Amino acid sequence: MPQAAHHTKPLDSLPLRLVDSAPASIQPYLRLMRLDRPIGSWLLFWPCVFGMAAGAAARHMPLFATSQAWWMLALFALGTLVMRGAGCTYNDIVDRDFDAKVARTRGRPIPSGAISAKAATVFLLCELALGLAILMAFNRTTQIVGAASLLLVAAYPFMKRITWWPQAWLGLTFNWGALMGCAAVTGAITPAAMAIYGAGLFWTLGYDTIYACQDSEDDALIGVKSTARLFGAHAPAWVFFFYLASLVLLAAAGFLARLGLPFALLLIFVALHFLWQVHRLKPDRPQRCLKLFRANRDAGALIALCLVLSTWRF
Repeated sequence: MPQAAHHTKPLDSLPLRLVDSAPASIQPYLRLMRLDRPIGSWLLFWPCVFGMAAGAAARHMPLFATSQAWWMLALFALGTLVMRGAGCTYNDIVDRDFDAKVARTRGRPIPSGAISAKAATVFLLCELALGLAILMAFNRTTQIVGAASLLLVAAYPFMKRITWWPQAWLGLTFNWGALMGCAAVTGAITPAAMAIYGAGLFWTLGYDTIYACQDSEDDALIGVKSTARLFGAHAPAWVFFFYLASLVLLAAAGFLARLGLPFALLLIFVALHFLWQVHRLKPDRPQRCLKLFRANRDAGALIALCLVLSTWRF
């Protein structure tokens, strides 16, 4: 294997000092965790905050009124970083042959030859052990809910082989933090948290369809299924529907949590952001699709802000 292969970067990676200035021997492992592509960690983290806000509303208290809430937030931040890395490592082990055939992914550490599948498997076990240690810092209900998410994670890489809707499975997986966040605060899962989980599912269907538009041609050649391929030129209309469904479920969550009119009014800013994404979406322009996908970090921040601010009325 030529030495240059060990330094190949994925086409959609970001030039982050943390990764690029790290010793050459560990850079491939940092890229395997996607630390050069932090958007996924944000998208996994925000639902945890959504769930924490739902839990705070159920207890009729502002979310960040106690030091314990800040401690939980720190645990979720670290946990999402580690478990997102573990999910990506597992996904890359399973998908290494597919990734080698796609221009955007052939530079990933395993298909490029920077890390062997065996070394990646050992690294995955270390990530899972660290994730378990973080999970044990939460209450029993959160531990059970968190452990259950591994079933979704384990099945996800295979969904693109058997269904046109792998984005839906990703939505079930990536928004599990909403249930964990609520359980961490209340020791239970409230109806509002379930509504938020549903909203997150449709949000993910929207943003991951946008993301999949980048790979439609390559996916068609190698037989990988996605909603982007299924919808084709109609993808913007479907993304609009998914985002609308997400907003409706967020409004329902606000009603169930008794967040009142202020929350409903704040959701207008989320709606405007979603409309901007749909208006700008051009499925045949990969770079724009990537930019819009990354913009969902800000969409998640807006939703979190709406929920957290609304809890301060209690």
